[in-house]
Amino acid sequence: MTASTFSDSLASSTDRSRQRYNLFLLLVAGLGGLLYGIDVGIIGGALPYLEATSKLSPAQLSIIVAAVLLGSVFSTLFAGLLADWMGRKPLMVLSGMAFIVSIPVIALSHGYAPLFFGRLLQGMSGGFIGIVVPLYLAECLSASTRGKGTGVFQWLLTFGIVAAALVGIYFSYRVDAVARTADPASLLAFKNVAWRSIFWVSLPPGVLFVIGSFMVTESPRWLYRRQKIEQARAALLRSRSPEQATIELQEMEAASKPVQTSGEKVRDTLLRRKYVVPFLLACVILACNTATGINSIIGFNTGILLQSGLSDLQSHWGYVLFTMVNFGFTAVGMSLVDRKGRKFLFILGTSGIILSMVAVGTIFLRTEKQSIDIRNQIQSLVGPGQDLTYHFDKAKAQQLLISQGDQGTIQPDRASFAIIYSYGDFTGTTSYVRSDDEASAPLTITRASSIPANRVEAFFQNPFANFDAAQTAPLKIEKAVLGAVPDSSHGWLVALCLYTFMAFYAVGPGVCVWLALSELMPTRIRSNGMSVALVINQLVSATLAAIFLPFVSKHGYSSMFYMFAGFTVVYFLTAAFLLPETKGKTLEEIEAFFDKGAAH
Repeated sequence: MTASTFSDSLASSTDRSRQRYNLFLLLVAGLGGLLYGIDVGIIGGALPYLEATSKLSPAQLSIIVAAVLLGSVFSTLFAGLLADWMGRKPLMVLSGMAFIVSIPVIALSHGYAPLFFGRLLQGMSGGFIGIVVPLYLAECLSASTRGKGTGVFQWLLTFGIVAAALVGIYFSYRVDAVARTADPASLLAFKNVAWRSIFWVSLPPGVLFVIGSFMVTESPRWLYRRQKIEQARAALLRSRSPEQATIELQEMEAASKPVQTSGEKVRDTLLRRKYVVPFLLACVILACNTATGINSIIGFNTGILLQSGLSDLQSHWGYVLFTMVNFGFTAVGMSLVDRKGRKFLFILGTSGIILSMVAVGTIFLRTEKQSIDIRNQIQSLVGPGQDLTYHFDKAKAQQLLISQGDQGTIQPDRASFAIIYSYGDFTGTTSYVRSDDEASAPLTITRASSIPANRVEAFFQNPFANFDAAQTAPLKIEKAVLGAVPDSSHGWLVALCLYTFMAFYAVGPGVCVWLALSELMPTRIRSNGMSVALVINQLVSATLAAIFLPFVSKHGYSSMFYMFAGFTVVYFLTAAFLLPETKGKTLEEIEAFFDKGAAH
């Protein structure tokens, strides 16, 4: 073998090694996305069974859904600091461990408090992952592959949601089989087993992510900032050619030089002009992204489809199809993001979201106009203890409709019912129940479950409420909504519009939002800036999830979807007129663009 042949063979072997390592990076990052997707999607399949067996109020159920998002808020507050202090790789390991611990806490819980804590811990894991994995990818991948690389995170995030939905549909079939052969008590017991099993199945991906995180190198840019130049070079060489590694090290050196004014160094903070514009832009994009309603629509998807007219089994299948649309169109977005650019996909995606949300809201509005308010009849049923237990079924629906002189717009065997009530200044709602659900639990309203346990909790629920007066205030039925459950064709029409929403979201914001978060932030503030922006994102998401069920009980699904459309209009305007294109640029080039703009 000649020296030239040996050299070519060695170079080829090195190239293959770099390709394998890049694929492994994407695999580990994808597992992180998978966990994040499970965090978001697992509650969708478990919620109907949790609602049926836990005796939690709609407000408590909304908090359980929102607890993951609230946990993300807490963890993202510190994720940037932790990523800078301990490194990107150790934080990835920590986030995986938090996910692993959260599963038995949730699955073995009995009562509101442990269930809330487990979901909160699961959310903290997701918050860490949402910061550190896109950050790690942005700092480890080259400019030419960064778009597709970060897209893999989003793609497997959507696969995590698909996997959670498939687990949900499996247990839906089992619940349906038990419902046909067992008595109501046995069916209720099996539903209790079902939601716990759904969470247990999500444990293995967490273990794989932790193992994979131990096997990757640390971020070269984090190493460089710690003055570990040779280690940074070695980390770059695992995924780049020597020439490219040298160029990027030179760019890191240029970007790390402190700016001087009148001979004095200017301290780098978020308040410097060249940081404020990209930082605020990233914050607005992250806030608007979750204000599209994406997490609420995923978390409450089965309930939305149930209320639109589909059966339990059809709703679970509808949710599976919804997640598959997300998964498939995310792949489409990945193929376009480095060719068409981020800005184009943002504009395309938000345009479609606005149209689909308006369509869903309009479809729901047509049926909600037929609803009847029967508050007086329900008020007369309130007992001397100012509590109420009411089992809504076909016979009760028939009685209520006769008393109202209904002309057949609502069928007793296809009716829905919900109650909005108050004790003094504290208002609550029940979940919607359907007359054709024979296994549904009675609607129960008690003072103990409706009024906060202490003044601190009361302040956060309603800071202007009179806590002492609510202890003795009578139960007042504010509204009792008796409505029609549409037929399945109406339900599939709603589902189709939701699939359209999901397709446009996946192609545009779904793929691009993580890129925008990691690309817009300058290197020196990237980890902390990403944390602040993602905290805002999760606060908006947690707020929407926490108010979702009470809001739709009071105002209907149509109002909620119109509100999502309104928020997305702001998103569209931001993307169209304020967002620069970052396709094909290194992180240092993007930073130089904003630095140049600040100089003018």
